[in-house]
Amino acid sequence: MIYKEFQGLKLSALGMGTVRLPITSENSADVNIPAVEKMVNAAIAQGVNYFDLGWDYHGCRAETIVSQSLLRYPRDSYYLATKFPGYYPDKLDKVEEIFEEQLRHCGVDYFDFYLLHNVCEANIDAYLDPKYGIIDYLLKQKEAGRIRHLGFSTHGEVENIRTFLDAAGQHMEFCQIQLNWLDWTFQRANEKMALLRERNIPVWVMEPLRGGKLLKLAEEDVKRLQALRPEETVYGWGLRFLQTIPEVTMTLSGFSSVEQIMENTKTFSEEKPLTPEEWDVLQSIAETLKQQSGVPCTACRYCVSHCPQQLNIPKLLEFYNEQSFSGGGFIAPRAMMALPEQQRATACIGCGSCETFCPQNIKISGAMAALVQWAEEFFKPKA
Repeated sequence: MIYKEFQGLKLSALGMGTVRLPITSENSADVNIPAVEKMVNAAIAQGVNYFDLGWDYHGCRAETIVSQSLLRYPRDSYYLATKFPGYYPDKLDKVEEIFEEQLRHCGVDYFDFYLLHNVCEANIDAYLDPKYGIIDYLLKQKEAGRIRHLGFSTHGEVENIRTFLDAAGQHMEFCQIQLNWLDWTFQRANEKMALLRERNIPVWVMEPLRGGKLLKLAEEDVKRLQALRPEETVYGWGLRFLQTIPEVTMTLSGFSSVEQIMENTKTFSEEKPLTPEEWDVLQSIAETLKQQSGVPCTACRYCVSHCPQQLNIPKLLEFYNEQSFSGGGFIAPRAMMALPEQQRATACIGCGSCETFCPQNIKISGAMAALVQWAEEFFKPKA
């Protein structure tokens, strides 16, 4: 296992994510506990010492189940991380209650790493609002030794991250972002990396393989990669990409089986960063995937100039492409609903003026209608 230095700590470069634990039914709360115990034991045997939890993972059960699997190991032999769920509006005033609950769930006296979870356009004001006192409370817990290191995760836009860092960056010791060879440009992760590098903030990586979607490549793309590295798996290419970026301290992978742990830890037994040629090939495959999955918007903004609603259509089409590639998820619906009402896709009147002037011949009104439908489905009350 490769280890990275962080403030005097020796962290395994690969950490165990717990958002995709094996389950026994379609209900995510029905976690296969014996399987998780085997996974934790396998991870530790392979040198993994960082375990990433979340308050609401698996119906609020993951914290307890994973922590119980760690009880047989000395507390100082591993690092435990979890997060405050500030993306739930009804939890914003419950930071103390939830933090104490998390300590009880995990059966520990302190967390090695604690994060403000998913700081984004929809909740940044609340995270920073003195009325809720979220950051102040967590800083007090850090002073008391109940949090050793404080950071934040984000799926937000670059501008949102910059705003948060300007306001609270002096307290943030690390930042967790979605980073992989597709999102390097697809979600502007390259710009986020540049900002974090500028602020000297170490980077934690989530979704290194986009939930497994980056493993399903076309045969011709697999052959291109094999021609460069015959011994490397598609898994390995995703992780080698991250090994090429010096600022990446921690890579988190959401494991569902012992087999996945063994394959990922094998890749992290040594560093083999990409060459410039290999990097370019991977990025060319990323460009093909983006073109196949969404609309070819070049952000020329001719559409904006001729939109009677003055919508930021290129931004909305970014949301459309994200949702198209992901096949669902929360990133696009939440980001769109964080916009002022008059800037959402719901404000589109379907007049078609934008399409008349689009050099790419994009059916923009159709994309806006799809965005509205996706958002309605996402925010529909669950039975």
